[in-house]
Amino acid sequence: MSGLRLLFGVVVFLAAFLLFLVEPIAARQLLPVLGGSAAVWITCLVFFQTALLLGYLYAHWLSGRPASMVHIAILVVSTCAAIIWAIPGSVSGSDRVPPALTVFLALSQWIGLPFIALAATSPLVQVWWARLETGEIPYRLYSLSNLASLLALALYPSLVEPNLTLHAQRYVWSAGFVVFAIISIGLTLKSSAKTPSAAIAAANTNADAPPAPLAHKLLWVLLPMGASMQLSTVTAYITANVAAIPLLWILPLAVYLLTLILAFQFRLALPWNIIARIMVVLLGALAYSLHNTNAGWPLWVSLVFFLGELFFACIFCHVEAVRLRPQRSSEATLFYLLFAAGGALGSFLIGIAAPLVFTYNLDLPVTFFVTAALALALNWRNGWNQRLLWGVASVAMVVVTFMVRHSYAHDTTVAVRNFYASLRVTQDLFSYPGSTVRTLMNGSIQHGTQIYGTEELRHTPTTYYARNSGIGLAIDNCCANHSRNIGVIGLGAGTIAAYGRSGDHIRFYDINPAVPAIARNVFTYIRDSPAQIDIVEGDARKSLASEPPQQFDVLAVDAFSGDAIPIHLLTTEAIALYRKHLKPGGILAFHISNRHVDLGPPILKLAESAGMEARRATVDSPSDPGEYVSTWMLVTADPQFFEQPAIASRIHTVQPKSGLPVWTDDYSALLPFIRW
Repeated sequence: MSGLRLLFGVVVFLAAFLLFLVEPIAARQLLPVLGGSAAVWITCLVFFQTALLLGYLYAHWLSGRPASMVHIAILVVSTCAAIIWAIPGSVSGSDRVPPALTVFLALSQWIGLPFIALAATSPLVQVWWARLETGEIPYRLYSLSNLASLLALALYPSLVEPNLTLHAQRYVWSAGFVVFAIISIGLTLKSSAKTPSAAIAAANTNADAPPAPLAHKLLWVLLPMGASMQLSTVTAYITANVAAIPLLWILPLAVYLLTLILAFQFRLALPWNIIARIMVVLLGALAYSLHNTNAGWPLWVSLVFFLGELFFACIFCHVEAVRLRPQRSSEATLFYLLFAAGGALGSFLIGIAAPLVFTYNLDLPVTFFVTAALALALNWRNGWNQRLLWGVASVAMVVVTFMVRHSYAHDTTVAVRNFYASLRVTQDLFSYPGSTVRTLMNGSIQHGTQIYGTEELRHTPTTYYARNSGIGLAIDNCCANHSRNIGVIGLGAGTIAAYGRSGDHIRFYDINPAVPAIARNVFTYIRDSPAQIDIVEGDARKSLASEPPQQFDVLAVDAFSGDAIPIHLLTTEAIALYRKHLKPGGILAFHISNRHVDLGPPILKLAESAGMEARRATVDSPSDPGEYVSTWMLVTADPQFFEQPAIASRIHTVQPKSGLPVWTDDYSALLPFIRW
């Protein structure tokens, strides 16, 4: 029987390892389809939590039945689906299909059934264990599965992503799934040896224990919901303000899993004085978010702060949920089912419902209110001191939520939120005497500013696009006095239209359908420009691939979501596509102003592989009105461009990084270029 126990542990470990290894692989495959948006991973989380719920629902249904040919058939079909996914292929999104639905359809097609089979394994194996051992449900197997999940998340950014292409990752994962399926089929046959009546009797050895009350079952849903909301909001913040890369998806998820391990393995008895400190962290986090005090902090400080807050909130929710777990073995799969339902509900509220309900991004304060309200409900039995503490804390969270909304609404003239961003246009009357300044914001990140004062100021390109910036140098020095044909990936406020002259043609590409209306109607760069202006909606790379050569003199790549650059716009395939649309000797201008990632070395490598030269153009001391510190990479096959006097004094070379592989659609790794 000891060998059988080992086999049970192996299959639980392998299922959880594969379950969490496939998440970043599948999500990475989706990024090019949806423009690299940080929202892609949050929507993926909703899918994963929903698929986990379906897996637990299936396990709950099967737990009262013999482990028959039904489960074997599921495993066989899942194995076929996993092998098919490993075959090289692609998926394309449609402008007529909402992006969130594209995520669900693609993931369902690729890994839906294998994911459900993996998700069902841990609760099923625990029931089978109880049948064969005629004992209690081994809840510690759940800790083993979470430990395997944590290991998978640790290995992906450190070992898998840097050393394997995306296709190779799928091959390796599919091979692992085949091994898992073979072992699972053997265990299924072993467990089905008992008759249904004997199985049910074995699984109910503690049937005399009292059933779980309705209040406990409700908390089995609400507590995991609170933890899942915390996971989704913290992940959304980090990926929106840094980069939509697997490393920064994985860190919050790893913290979340760590709290599950601590809760199920060690069954911590959490002192309520620690819970009180959690509330201090939550209040501090809200003030921190409200005032944007982290704008100039190192990345590691921001990560420690937010991940620390996530840890304390999730450890509270998970410890309390485990404390309320059922005493009857027959209710074990129901517990996991409701636990998973809470996780799916929490991710749905943040990933799908919040962008539809809230014009402004209020996800953080609302999530903190939910956590405080759950603490109030659980502490109600502990007397008036705890009731008063958590009652005041809950009210404070409501107040802070309205404060955050008021802060966002103050001086905001336009606010739009969708899958891609939470956009608002602010109006400032005091930055320049006698002038009004309008700024397009995505969270705390500025995507364009216009000064409404004199005629000259209104037509002056500002922020990262000023005359001294890399894009200003490229446009002003590309074509002498000839008419210019300019392409721009990323519209923003349309600032680059200020460079347009009569006879020029400027073509903007933007994936966010809300941006063109703002650029046309709220800002006047496009309306005032004497150049011919076109705006193409949709992912720029897909649009360029479907167009005939545009013969651009300059093509600016400025597609940001927060500080995150879509990596699929920085690969050898992308460079080849850009060159198709450039005139001979045309200039690629990459906007790489970023607090946390230095994209200079990988762009230099891309330029060298394409037979082009690259230089960095940096503004360290802004001097023009509205100008910001900025960094651009200028890439061209015409070295004489860099020898022009107006250019040579403003550019410098980039230090190459030894051993750096060139980025392709199948391989990229941002980890070496993160500024911690």
